[in-house]
Amino acid sequence: MEYRIIPVTAFAQNCTLLWCSHTKEAAIVDPGGDAEAIQAVVSEQGVVVKQILLTHGHLDHVGAAAVLAARYSVPVIGPDISDSFWLQALPTQSQMFGLAHCAALTPDRWLAEGDKVTIGESTLEVLHCPGHTPGHIVFFNRQQRLLISGDVIFRGGVGRTDFPQGSHGDLINAIMTKLLPLGDDVVFLPGHGPDSTLGHERISNPFLQ
Repeated sequence: MEYRIIPVTAFAQNCTLLWCSHTKEAAIVDPGGDAEAIQAVVSEQGVVVKQILLTHGHLDHVGAAAVLAARYSVPVIGPDISDSFWLQALPTQSQMFGLAHCAALTPDRWLAEGDKVTIGESTLEVLHCPGHTPGHIVFFNRQQRLLISGDVIFRGGVGRTDFPQGSHGDLINAIMTKLLPLGDDVVFLPGHGPDSTLGHERISNPFLQ
């Protein structure tokens, strides 16, 4: 599996284009906005988009999901149903941040702990990691040791938990019991900022000490 990170919106959110090296089938993960920029990268890579994947329901991660789903005639998949209230509040979120109107969104399929998503010949395992939002999920490619972590963990930091239904305790518990056990060698692509490894964060991230 190959990937390319596409920074989008004023929040510098890491939209990720994932694709199977053999079939060229692709998924767009967390298209927060700037749909045309994302489409340009899809065209440049010569891949075929089959699905839109969402880690959680915040506007900066889903703002272009509906537009791209319509553009490519593909389903929107994820997050966990616990984030339904965030997706229904997208109009309010866009108004709050002074951004263009974003309509409420209901995905074609919710995801839950233990589910799997396939991209061509590659498989992503779904882990439910609440705390930043109650329905936050992450995607893990076990074979390639690659994790799409959304806003759960960052290089040197962790996700904010001062939003409605956020929980710092739940967030740290998810990192300690679900993510770190995946292995020190796992590279993660966060929702913002540079990538890192779980091993590096285990020994250096001040929130995990």
